[in-house]
Order: sequence, then structure tokens, then C-alpha cells
Amino acid sequence: MELQEKMKQAPLQQRWEWFLDKLTTIIGKRPQDVEAIVYLIGVQELGQGFRTFSKEEKQDLMHIATCRLLSKIGFFELEGHDKDGWPHWKRIKNVPFLTHDDQEDLLKTQIMDYFEEEEIF
Repeated sequence: MELQEKMKQAPLQQRWEWFLDKLTTIIGKRPQDVEAIVYLIGVQELGQGFRTFSKEEKQDLMHIATCRLLSKIGFFELEGHDKDGWPHWKRIKNVPFLTHDDQEDLLKTQIMDYFEEEEIF
């Protein structure tokens, strides 16, 4: 069994640490937290390259990433892009109440799946 298959069967925290190690080798710096990775996904999904974003744009990027991550499990659907190229999402169903730790675990799982699906590594 190859390493990635073994890692998928490992406990979430072990898989997350492996993921962070891989991401660190790509970006040259270990992300501070889940939110930093969500922000990077938002920049990737916007598709306009990295630039300086306003505080409001950074919040929008986090929203874009969260919708993209949760779309894979049926909570959001891409409606389209506005004239400036920003994606807009429609909520399909409400996300159930989750504790902070459960929310973070859900995001971690979806983040790792995203990087695999996008063949980032």
C-alpha cells in the first residue's frame, strides 16, 4: 500500500500533520492555522494570482474557499462569476450545528481532499 493510502487510514491529526509538512515544502512556510490555508484556497479559487487584498476582499476569499470546500459535501453550489471574476455560491442546505473542534475537523478533511483533487500534491 502506498504512503498516501496509508495516510488516508491514519487518525485525522496524523494525516493533518503529514499534510502540513507537505504544504510547508511547497510554500516554504508552515501555515499558522486552518484559516491561513482557507485563505490560500480562496486565492487559488479566485484565480487572479496573489496580490494585496483589502480586509473585505480577504473575508470574501475565506468565504469563497469555505463554500468551495463545503460544496463537495453538498452544502453549496457555484452560481457563477461576477464581472470581476469573483465566484458566487448558493447555499443548497444548511450546515448542521457543529462544535468549534468538529468544524475544524470537517474543514481539515475537506482541505486535504481539495489538495488531492486539485492535484496540488
